[in-house]
Amino acid sequence: LFLATLTYDTLRFEYEDFPETKEPVWILGRKYSVFTEKEEILLDVTSRLWFTYRKNFPAIGGTGPTSDTGWGCMLRCGQMIFAQALVCRHLGRDWRWIKGKRQMDNYFNVLNAFIDKKDSYYSIHQIAQMGVGEGKSIGQWYGPNTVAQVLKKLATFDTWSSLAVHIAMDNTVVMEEIRRLCQSNFPCAGAAACPAVESDVLYNGYPEEAGVRDRLSLWKPLVLLIPLRLGLTEINEAYIETLKHCFMMPQSLGVIGGKPNSAHYFIGYVGEELIYLDPHTTQPAVEPNDSGCLPDESFHCQHPPCRMSIAELDPSIAVGFFCNTEEDFNDWCQQIKKLSLVRGALPMFELVERQPSHFSNPDVLNLTP
Repeated sequence: LFLATLTYDTLRFEYEDFPETKEPVWILGRKYSVFTEKEEILLDVTSRLWFTYRKNFPAIGGTGPTSDTGWGCMLRCGQMIFAQALVCRHLGRDWRWIKGKRQMDNYFNVLNAFIDKKDSYYSIHQIAQMGVGEGKSIGQWYGPNTVAQVLKKLATFDTWSSLAVHIAMDNTVVMEEIRRLCQSNFPCAGAAACPAVESDVLYNGYPEEAGVRDRLSLWKPLVLLIPLRLGLTEINEAYIETLKHCFMMPQSLGVIGGKPNSAHYFIGYVGEELIYLDPHTTQPAVEPNDSGCLPDESFHCQHPPCRMSIAELDPSIAVGFFCNTEEDFNDWCQQIKKLSLVRGALPMFELVERQPSHFSNPDVLNLTP
């Protein structure tokens, strides 16, 4: 622990353990008691993939930076929330990382998707270079929406995970759009770009003799990211209850956001404090060892996690959810609808069946001849 302290920048926390409180601790949809389940809480936190600043990785774009210290914190938080989606997809929410225990291949496949080299699906190299298309030069700071948009583009190349990534804009989640995206039979970026469903191309090796009806019911696992602004310069207190409820849902991937210009990955809360993983420590880039194995200890935060008052949260965030099946999505919709009935909880976003007519419909702009 002492060595970990020496390499960790945020010494002001001094590893204060969880407060002795009757309040439940919520971590990504799981409820714990500090008194009886402290070990389980710490194991759950340690099992999340922790991405921090790194130094001495191959230059981005061949001639660019070899470290992301000072500019990559939101990119690392984007990696963490997406890694949690991949863990749920390939390992399951119950999976745990135990130091020294041999892990399954799928775990290393997930980890390799984020390693600091140009050909990893979600590496800092890929995110920084894809961000150029979003108007961000390499080394420039990202907001939650930018990193979400970039990850959505990168996910189209990750055929192994075959995710449907939806970013709900304008504080509105349109159920019809999500169903169309997740029920499309082809790994593609958007539902509109997909060929007709009647085509005979098989998705994910689905057996040929299965009827069209079975194939129509296929559901690509959904990563739903909702960029939000919960106030002007500080978070509006009316949203706090709703934000807490997001961490209570089994579909929760957590929240990316932070304090102004300092991004964190929020994975839960206790009382009036958010629990988060902090990317602001610089570690050396990791290379596979002589046997081709990837040393993975530095990708797991092995001290009690950081906490901060919810009131300190910057109002610009992105909330994430993962729905592995259509049932998961329907359940999530029901929970969101119930949440709108909770007293004193202001909805952070709207859930609608189909696109409201005032959205960017060409006819609204009088573009029809």
